[in-house]
Amino acid sequence: MFLKALRLLREWPRRTALVLVSVLLAGAALADNPRAAAPERIIAIGDLHGDYDAYVALLSQAGLIDAKGRWAGKKAIFVQTGDAVDRGPRSRDIILHLQRLQKEASRAGGKVIALIGNHEAMNMTGDLRYVPPAEYQNYVTRDSQALREHVYQTNKDKIAAEYRQTDPQLSDAEVKARFQELVPPGYIEHRRAWAPNGEFGRWVLSNPSAVIVGDSLFVHGGLSLKYAPDSLGQLDGLVHGALSTVSTDDDAVLQDDAGPLWYRGLAAETEDSARDVDAVLKAYDVKRIIIGHTPNLAGIKVLHQGRVIMIDTGISASYHGTRSYLTIEGAAIFAHDGGKISELKDTEFPP
Repeated sequence: MFLKALRLLREWPRRTALVLVSVLLAGAALADNPRAAAPERIIAIGDLHGDYDAYVALLSQAGLIDAKGRWAGKKAIFVQTGDAVDRGPRSRDIILHLQRLQKEASRAGGKVIALIGNHEAMNMTGDLRYVPPAEYQNYVTRDSQALREHVYQTNKDKIAAEYRQTDPQLSDAEVKARFQELVPPGYIEHRRAWAPNGEFGRWVLSNPSAVIVGDSLFVHGGLSLKYAPDSLGQLDGLVHGALSTVSTDDDAVLQDDAGPLWYRGLAAETEDSARDVDAVLKAYDVKRIIIGHTPNLAGIKVLHQGRVIMIDTGISASYHGTRSYLTIEGAAIFAHDGGKISELKDTEFPP
């Protein structure tokens, strides 16, 4: 169907090449779970959902950027656990700044790690339910109107035939009006940017689905028993491969409720989740798992005797939660919730 194809705007030969690259990368890392050595300071921030102002404010509070937004974190490692995008109107600005910080931090001896969340995957696979109309405006250029008209004129017979399957009486003007509603200015540029070979698609494919820093495992949703035996290389191979082929099958890793992008089991204290926590900690030889995805609007929350830390606190204004970030300094772990600082102990359960 043309309209579905329009939503994806993919280039199939390039996608095939990306699949091969993902397979090769996965094969090279099957046996190990590479980890970044623990620096003096680790800072982690959860789901941002398009709230650029909150994002910049937290980076500033954490000492990671200066007044001009440049990296000031020296040799710190900053982990953003995914879902930087959607809901709020400035997802593009967050990504552009993260890309810049990755380069600046590297030059200073630090590191910025942006994990893949389910909303990054949704943007790549054409699930745009949570992209606000204002976000498309961020992609508008002086050529956007001409581009949209060109796409319509080139494909208008296919577009009309598809719309008239459900409403045969539509006039040409009504068909065009529906097309323009579906494809606002900036939409085509957005889809191109998020294609596997687009500016943001390439960036997502360069990022991990999970990472180990020191003795902490960071992942967006969580890891279940189903995926605990896999190495991080294998896990990235699955996620990157699915994104490269725009896989949206119900059993694909991108959609799997037990997969790293969607799993919420670790955010509850049950016998099943306790088994998952034990399996993941053992499989990856870490002390704790730090997750986003499942919001706790009151602030950072500790579960499973300190072995799971939830850092999605509804930072975005769309959630009306708490602006929070986590710091790990040696053996000490601190939650920063709306300006309040609390040290987290392994046996503590903050409210």
